[in-house]
Amino acid sequence: MPASRWTLCLAKILEHEGGYADHPSDPGGATNMGITHKTLARWRGIDPWWDLPKSEVRALERAEAAAIYKALYWERCKAGSLPVGLDLAVSDYGVNSGPDRAVRVLQALVGVVQDGFVGPLTLAAVGKRDTRALIEALCDQRMGFLQRLANWASFGRGWTSRVSDIRATALSAVTLQPPSQTEKDINEMTIFEGYKTYIVGALMLVVGIAQSFGIDIAMLGEYSGPQMVMEALAIIFLRRGLKTELGKG
Repeated sequence: MPASRWTLCLAKILEHEGGYADHPSDPGGATNMGITHKTLARWRGIDPWWDLPKSEVRALERAEAAAIYKALYWERCKAGSLPVGLDLAVSDYGVNSGPDRAVRVLQALVGVVQDGFVGPLTLAAVGKRDTRALIEALCDQRMGFLQRLANWASFGRGWTSRVSDIRATALSAVTLQPPSQTEKDINEMTIFEGYKTYIVGALMLVVGIAQSFGIDIAMLGEYSGPQMVMEALAIIFLRRGLKTELGKG
């Protein structure tokens, strides 16, 4: 059975993360397989984070590191819903510089609200763009951000090599991907046709309002109430524009 995209992307990410390190110029401090001391403590529910001994970071096993990567980066970026190739470019950017930044940069490139959460509108906009061009632009933006960091002198060579490898691997994955699959997100947007739009939007609006008033609804996932309300209103009021644009594709 072919390896899943998650498995392939994780393997590539871990190629660049290495083992235990505690570099004085690294603001993340003690790190193992790219998982920082603070991230591991948060994952294990330890507060304050410095109560977790550094020895626990050193002893981190690959299985736990993989679980952290999947929950806090891959799923946070909704990488599994992105086109092949772009999934790696976005998730690795998220690992290196934070998933919120990675998603906001992607949203800026496709021209949607930069709220840091990948929802239906972001996926629709991504589906209308050329995947290779998005990968190139995302990696260019990533390099520009890294070059402005104060510790570029210490880590610039490694970052440059990493982004170059991720860019090449992501572009290669797009080349190998059957065209019918790279356009799947456009086909999935049939939800925006006819009355289904208003039904879905209304349900999202109700759920978002309920969450805003303190009613916990599991289906909301990582979205806050206000974020769900914004997505719902955008879906309802931009339906006609989305249908027109998707039809042109």
